[in-house]
Amino acid sequence: MEEKSQEYVIEIENLTKDYGKNRGIFNLNLKIKRGEMVGFVGTNGSGKTTTIRCLMGYIKPTHGSCKVLHKSSFEHASEIASHVGYVPGEIGFPDLATGTAFLKSQAEFFKISDMTRINEMIQKLQLDTRANLKRMSKGMKQKTALIAALMNDAEILVLDEPTTGLDPLMRVAFIDMIKEEHKKGKTIFMSSHMFNEVEDTCDKVVLISNGHIIDVADMNAIRNREYQDYKIEFNNQKDYEKFKKLDYNIIRDQKEYNQVTVRLKKEEINDLFKTLISFDLKFISEVKYTLEKYFREKIKEKENV
Repeated sequence: MEEKSQEYVIEIENLTKDYGKNRGIFNLNLKIKRGEMVGFVGTNGSGKTTTIRCLMGYIKPTHGSCKVLHKSSFEHASEIASHVGYVPGEIGFPDLATGTAFLKSQAEFFKISDMTRINEMIQKLQLDTRANLKRMSKGMKQKTALIAALMNDAEILVLDEPTTGLDPLMRVAFIDMIKEEHKKGKTIFMSSHMFNEVEDTCDKVVLISNGHIIDVADMNAIRNREYQDYKIEFNNQKDYEKFKKLDYNIIRDQKEYNQVTVRLKKEEINDLFKTLISFDLKFISEVKYTLEKYFREKIKEKENV
């Protein structure tokens, strides 16, 4: 049992921070293995930042616990901080004149003498570190915080909405950097309100809503889903009605467009296309199954229980 527990570097058990009036987080349970990249998605106010602040030891839970590297977050916050690269949801910099001064002070704190890697990150993110720290734009502050979090080569990265304020090109550059960190074996826990940001990068994605974890998605299972959906529109009502009499799983029916969406196993796709040869089609297209669609289905299931 001890050996099995060693593979988890982040452990959240029955974690509750109750602010009253149904605000906060409630009975969260999550375990993250060493080397996993886990996304944490939800709308603003769903509880992402509160969870992360508890994990970093900045907030004392009402009930339950969270551990990083098997140490209680609240009781060992300073010790844990030396093993974690952290980007907070709200960035507050010390009273230093420039980005250069701040990054140098961080490097000194971590006893980093070789600035090569830091300078490479500065170039990748196109950051002008000469700018006044307090007057930086949101995007520039975010880039500075990202570099500070990554410079220590920490084994765990905890990132709270790390791409907020970045333009689309810089967002791609940052995600590429994070993918590289993941390849090195880093454990990454990254919150976001954007499904597509975590969809292509994470091993698992956790959905939180109104302070409760709704589901934990296995991205490998979603990417290699057994079923595929196809939208088919017919040029006439006769063919539309004729197709509907066949034994296909129709998950959406739009009579006004002579259109259906069918769900079938991957090995049945060729048979579908052979069948459709005798029909007068306007178009057929695959409906991509996304993480957002998966979560919407899960939320709907819970609402109908």
